[in-house]
Amino acid sequence: MKKTIHNLATGESETRDMTADEIAEHEIYAAEAKAIEQAQIAKQAARQAVLDKLGLTADEAAALLG
Repeated sequence: MKKTIHNLATGESETRDMTADEIAEHEIYAAEAKAIEQAQIAKQAARQAVLDKLGLTADEAAALLG
């Protein structure tokens, strides 16, 4: 896996292989991002289930709560 480093002061950039620690850190961040995305999807599905139970659209719920 490659990593590009940009030096804003000089305008130069360097591409190099990531170290084992950097790869591990990247994988942790990717797993966290995926977990957050899945939680957001589950939350949206739960909201939609409540709206479906009540027979409301998202716009109708927003109008009632807004």
